[in-house]
Amino acid sequence: MPPVDVGSLEQGVRAALAGVIDPEIRKPITELDMVESVSAGDDGRVQVVIRLTIVGCPASDRIERDVRQAAETVAGPGNADVTLSVMTPEQRAALTERLRGGKAARGNPFGPGSLTRVIAVTSGKGGVGKSTITANLAVALAARGLSVGLVDADVHGFSIPGLLGLVDEHGNAPRPTRVDEMILPPVAHGVKVISIGMFVEPTEPGGRASSVAVAWRGPMLHRTLNQFLTDVYFGDLDVLLVDLPPGTGDVAISLGQLLPNAEVVVVTTPQPAAADVAERSGVVARQTGQRIVGVVENMAGFAGPSGDLIELFGSGGGGIVAERLSEGQASPVPLLASVPLSIALRQGGDAGAPVVLSAPDDPAARAIEEVAARLAALPRSLGGRRLDVSVR
Repeated sequence: MPPVDVGSLEQGVRAALAGVIDPEIRKPITELDMVESVSAGDDGRVQVVIRLTIVGCPASDRIERDVRQAAETVAGPGNADVTLSVMTPEQRAALTERLRGGKAARGNPFGPGSLTRVIAVTSGKGGVGKSTITANLAVALAARGLSVGLVDADVHGFSIPGLLGLVDEHGNAPRPTRVDEMILPPVAHGVKVISIGMFVEPTEPGGRASSVAVAWRGPMLHRTLNQFLTDVYFGDLDVLLVDLPPGTGDVAISLGQLLPNAEVVVVTTPQPAAADVAERSGVVARQTGQRIVGVVENMAGFAGPSGDLIELFGSGGGGIVAERLSEGQASPVPLLASVPLSIALRQGGDAGAPVVLSAPDDPAARAIEEVAARLAALPRSLGGRRLDVSVR
């Protein structure tokens, strides 16, 4: 048996570890200074020591498994031992500073001048499927290879974790990992997600956190939205979607203050009587300096058993909203798509399996894909940058 080249073996393992991605931060562990040491013996066995960000890191099992598999691709099956340690406070501080790119802590990275496209999804009233559209739109954009974040700003009616399958059998969402003052958002279907539903506690042991009522006034709502934007580490995003609560209340006004460069999509139903209510949410967005980039008509007509179009909620409401909102700005507001009533869309929401993935050929999924494609092709309001994404 030829002698082991210890130096080459250690170098090869380090190179292999560059392919191990931290599942929460979404960067190679070698870039995060998580590899404490790699040492090889004359017998060809390799010892790898990995620094976790915090004690009790929820991703520790996955990281250990991925590190062992990567090391064994070089050292051979069964020839890699992995030991987990924890970063010192100084190492964590250096990591958070590196991730922020040297920017001051608690700064808003999505303000004017940001390269991230911010799209706020709003509606005049509840029950129109705004959150379902937002969740599926985020997943559709991520499936095209874009880096996507999603802020569930509907603090009183948070539903995004459930729609994306981030809840357990009790309806409880995972609590995000904290690295000092930095919050690492959970990831679902390639989308980095933050929601107040990840922080509320059940009222009793074994209870459902999803049923807890959040009764907060305006100042608390503003602070929460600001914390989501400043303390949560989303990394370099192509798109940040914000699911707003229905109406024209405190959160909509706060969003205008915190993200004045956001582009707005208004969700309505086909019922003409709903047009007035939906129009108001768009008007408030425009008053805060944001640009309305489109209207989505949800719960539109669908083909019945005989092939006839069934319009349970009427028709034309989306077009009416788009036409009225076009009167207030230089460029016309398009009707991006009409999303038909769909059993698959409803089932996907209940199961936490977005219809754009679970039933991509469903008419509702195709309509949402159309919205994603049209939004990606629109020029940004700042700098005219486009998200060049082809329709699949």
